[in-house]
Amino acid sequence: MKILISADMEGATGVTWPADVLPGTPQWERCRGMFTSDVNAAILGFHDGGADRVLVNEAHWTMRNLLLEKLDARAEMITGRHKSLSMVEGVQHGDVDGVAFVGYHTGAGAEGVLAHTYLANSLTGVWLDGLRASEGVLNAHVVAEYGVPVILVTGDDLTCADAAGYAPDARTVAVKDHVSRYAAVCRTPARTAADIRAAATEAVKLAVRHEPVRGGPHTMEVEFDAEHLSMAATVVPGVERTGERRIAYTSGTMYEAIRTFKAVTTVVSAALEEQYG
Repeated sequence: MKILISADMEGATGVTWPADVLPGTPQWERCRGMFTSDVNAAILGFHDGGADRVLVNEAHWTMRNLLLEKLDARAEMITGRHKSLSMVEGVQHGDVDGVAFVGYHTGAGAEGVLAHTYLANSLTGVWLDGLRASEGVLNAHVVAEYGVPVILVTGDDLTCADAAGYAPDARTVAVKDHVSRYAAVCRTPARTAADIRAAATEAVKLAVRHEPVRGGPHTMEVEFDAEHLSMAATVVPGVERTGERRIAYTSGTMYEAIRTFKAVTTVVSAALEEQYG
């Protein structure tokens, strides 16, 4: 049995504000240890539950945040950027039985600690087939096309509530409770590690592959905080403006939809100016 962990940082233990997750800051260095602790707890739990292999895919920012030298020796890790499936890289090879979203968060425009979708700011909302979508929602639809269930989600309490919509059977662990976008009531790393390990152990029971879900075509809508960003996004083939600050596109599969979304966010990032956005 093989489990894939998609590891993001905003939903990690102790993380509450931008400096905690921005590479190069002293706070980021401090929080890397707690982030690694969360992932290690999941690895331990999955092995406790009977998993044979655990592959960790770094999914935050530069995708070079976890401390490899402190990772459980039984695990392997994909680190670095420019991967075909970005946050869920590794699921496409047909040997993964379950996926865990560790350190996840709510989506752009929603309540939640460090809530966003792909870009830290500039996106005010993302919708998949008419429903507001977080990174968890998008990635759950991607892995479903490969017949792989989401079995564990960790993050703040609102992230766990979000997961109930896209992975109702998954085990969830709230490592902190939302107070505001930049504040939370946090559990200690010792407590969250124990909670994540226990949940991961139980979650292994859910790691049963199913028939791939062919739910396309899918329509993605994205809203920005400035009109020039919607205009910039239309350089991506198939993307059209549907309003002053909105764009939309339709893809035949979630694989295509998520790759187009990545292209849109990359183009939009290049269109941002330092002071005016």
